[in-house]
Amino acid sequence: MKHTALYLRVSTEAQADEGYSLAAQAEKLEAYCRMKGLADFRRYIDGGFSGSNLSRPAITELVEAIRGGAVERVVVYKLDRLSRSQKDTLYLIEDVFLPHGVDFVSINENIDTGSPYGRAMIGILSAFAQLERENIFLRTRMGMVERVKQGFWPGGGKTPFGYDYDQAKGILVPNADAPTVRAMYARYLAGQSTGRIARELGLPYEHLVRQILLRESNTGVIVYRGQTYPGRHEPLVDRETFARVQRRLLRHDKPRAAAGNKLLTGLLVCGHCGAKMRYQKWGEAGDKLVCYSRDKSKPHLVHDHNCPNRGIMAREVEQIVVRDLSRLAAQPAPSPDCQGAVEECRRALERSRRRLRRLYGLFAEAEDDTLRDAISHERAVCERAEQALRQAQQAQQCDTQDDARRALATVGACWDRLTATEKQSLVRACVQKIVIQNGKTEIFYAIEGAQAAQPTAG
Repeated sequence: MKHTALYLRVSTEAQADEGYSLAAQAEKLEAYCRMKGLADFRRYIDGGFSGSNLSRPAITELVEAIRGGAVERVVVYKLDRLSRSQKDTLYLIEDVFLPHGVDFVSINENIDTGSPYGRAMIGILSAFAQLERENIFLRTRMGMVERVKQGFWPGGGKTPFGYDYDQAKGILVPNADAPTVRAMYARYLAGQSTGRIARELGLPYEHLVRQILLRESNTGVIVYRGQTYPGRHEPLVDRETFARVQRRLLRHDKPRAAAGNKLLTGLLVCGHCGAKMRYQKWGEAGDKLVCYSRDKSKPHLVHDHNCPNRGIMAREVEQIVVRDLSRLAAQPAPSPDCQGAVEECRRALERSRRRLRRLYGLFAEAEDDTLRDAISHERAVCERAEQALRQAQQAQQCDTQDDARRALATVGACWDRLTATEKQSLVRACVQKIVIQNGKTEIFYAIEGAQAAQPTAG
């Protein structure tokens, strides 16, 4: 026996105030069934689900029942209870209901697909339902963008660690975890690993530390839909500290060095086939650096099964790298004069951002055309300052190399006193990769302007 399916949906509690509550829908649908003499009916209820898509348990169950031949008609209180998407509404009616001989009835719009007029009205009303949904979305998004432009936190989602959300002011405010965030940046720049920071500061896992270090909102800005805007909230760290941490994180994104005394692990590349190279125990002579294409211990790393690279003893390459690092450390560092230009651009940008925040505050208290013009002018000034800073950084590039050059200076100062792990970290801060081809070694540095000696035979 086929039954009549009563489909009910409500997405928010607010819809109850508009007469769309589940109880109100059920009352009207059952009254319709009694009036039509339909005694065998069954409810399909989606409570708390949006009508913008078909990812709903009850609608899925209903479709399966229809395809199983158990339903003769579907009744809803209003068309948008079935779906707010024109495409989904027409899919259900044209591809599910009608092919299986199932009539569709919408009480509010007086639609019955048993008649040609009812089928024609479906397309028209579905178009209006989708138009309303898209207009609501557009208005909401435009309002949110304007809110963010004025420096207010967009809300929604999780509040960043170290802040609470002040709903009355619409901004983030530092909380008791703010000192922990500042300590993360300081400890990371001091050389601590993200794992150690997580353990010592009581955080549940290492990846959380990385997420917090990468969060640009910690500098007082808001990142919304790929754009960055000056925020009204107090920064937890300055832009320079944030930038230094990002540079260090970027360097450490390279594969980590292995434990022990494998100084060059993760930096070695075969000059013949481009595959990675590894340390391999070579009897009493020590370790040999072997191309993965020849070693074949990891098939997914093989680039050329016929690679002719015969490898080289690890001790010889390590000595070459340390000697070349010492040579570079002995050379005078480039002039730091460029740093002044970068710092001046950064100070000008911060001044502009402070003025912009003050203007936003005044505008929030009393909207005024003069203030609106002043905000527009200051935005342009801020954009020019940001562009000037980017140009200074790109033209000089000297500030991005500070950490690596400090690491390089350590080679000549205290290399012999470092632990194996510290030596690994130092080399990885200075070296981008080491290419080995039939006993010849070529070093590529991560330091701007640093050049290795010509390829050295082992």
